[in-house]
Amino acid sequence: MAQWHPRSDAVHWYMAELSSQVVAKSGISSDRHHLGKLILQSFKDVPDFILQIDGATGESETFSSALTRSVQCATAFRKIGLKYGDVIVLMAPNHIHLTIPMYAAFYLGVAVAGISMKLSVYELRHSFSYNKPNMVFCQSERVKDVRTVIQELNLDTQVVTFDKSDECLSFSELLDKGSDATVDDFKVTDFDSAETLALLVATSGTTGLSKSAAVTHKNFAVSVPYMWITFNKFPTPTRLSTLFSPIQWYTALFQFVFSPILKHTRLQSSAPITQEHAYYLINKYKPSFGVMSPNMLATFIKDDCNKCDFSSFETVMIGGSFVRPDLIEKMRAISPKTQFLVGFGISEISAIAFNFDGTLPSSLGKPMQNLEHRLVNPETLKDITEPNVPGELWLRGPGVFKGYYNNPKVTEQVLLKDGWFRTGDVMYRDEKSNFYFVERLKLLLKYRSHQISPLEIENVIAKHPGVFEVGVAGILHEEHGDLPVALIVPRENYKITAKEIKDLVKGSLSDPKHLRGGVIFVNELPLTPSSKLDRKKLADMALSMEKE
Repeated sequence: MAQWHPRSDAVHWYMAELSSQVVAKSGISSDRHHLGKLILQSFKDVPDFILQIDGATGESETFSSALTRSVQCATAFRKIGLKYGDVIVLMAPNHIHLTIPMYAAFYLGVAVAGISMKLSVYELRHSFSYNKPNMVFCQSERVKDVRTVIQELNLDTQVVTFDKSDECLSFSELLDKGSDATVDDFKVTDFDSAETLALLVATSGTTGLSKSAAVTHKNFAVSVPYMWITFNKFPTPTRLSTLFSPIQWYTALFQFVFSPILKHTRLQSSAPITQEHAYYLINKYKPSFGVMSPNMLATFIKDDCNKCDFSSFETVMIGGSFVRPDLIEKMRAISPKTQFLVGFGISEISAIAFNFDGTLPSSLGKPMQNLEHRLVNPETLKDITEPNVPGELWLRGPGVFKGYYNNPKVTEQVLLKDGWFRTGDVMYRDEKSNFYFVERLKLLLKYRSHQISPLEIENVIAKHPGVFEVGVAGILHEEHGDLPVALIVPRENYKITAKEIKDLVKGSLSDPKHLRGGVIFVNELPLTPSSKLDRKKLADMALSMEKE
């Protein structure tokens, strides 16, 4: 049976009440969007409330503990010279220490970049080249790679390990530097929340290679509450939320940041999220809310779904890539009392863009009220006003990001001077203003919720001396998403094997970007009339031709 999901302004009433407390104390109107002050106030409000649980170890932490540790961390930051406008990188599993430096950074106006802890040296070099971190938090096994990249880029970056390390400062030793701090005497840094960066969110945007979307405190504070408009009780809109995403993804970030503000307990895990481990977490802790990718849900229901009791979920939000209506129907059959919401989210707008209507499961829904929406012909740049005609989605509003960090050239391509953001997503609207996804102009691939840039893989393969031209496309796999396929024109009189190419990619890039779809050797690559690679025809070739 189709579901209608009623909306409520309860989250906004709650945010207004909390922010008014903060502003009443400081006298600074922009503090209503200061994430550091909102979190600090929330920690103080209910000290005995459980903030987080690591399902792999059983460890948990209260608001009081997180308050003490985050204040110690912020104090230590100040002592070692970390200051407003600096950047820290977090690259570690979802253990109970991960977000303490994040909250400390928010107190001081330091930006936080979450990146994959599995990045290769090649990928770390690219990430650090634009994030330019002043401090990196990681596990001890990544210290060597991190330091290698820091040295290559000539960065003045301190490395801190969450676990014990003989090579550099550990997190516990960092906290010791701030152990003389008291919560009552601690002062949060004052700054303009509309201009101060809170997060550098990993994204490939509309252009391919990974970048960081520069998101301000106000961007996040204004936008994230709209993720919760189907809930009507605040604080604590849900008993226990669970997150299966790593820190580089928005689906983890919005819960990491807002679980203390909204005062709900979050369940996470420092262990890899396999199907078996996810089942264990759900069966043991019985979470009431979760955000999952379509690929993850497809894995869950592929087989043995009777081993997991999904009935504890009151709400599950599905997002990250295209969601097939039949997937929702299958999940409703397994857990009929759970409401399943499709969220079309974009890192660059800090939240979701549409109100999903379960009675129209093939639609993304009607426009979210905190944004202006346009459909534009990407060639003529003229607005499309008639129904059922596809165009590029443009968005404008207070949640739209400041641009790509340290990348003005790409920012200018997508963020226009009058505030409109070109999403790179092609959609159409029907006669009742329900929006429908068509395809991505940006042509990114997604493998098990990991964004994959064809251009990045092509750049690696092109370094092989026997490769004349290369194009990478994806073939769709029902469970895993897009499997990358390399189509290669070899240099004349040069013999290349598929194994060489696969090994080259495997040695240079992280696991999701490996050529699981195979390698195809061709005489030429398809081109558009303007002599650019024809990605549409390339995808058709990848689908139809025999692969090695």
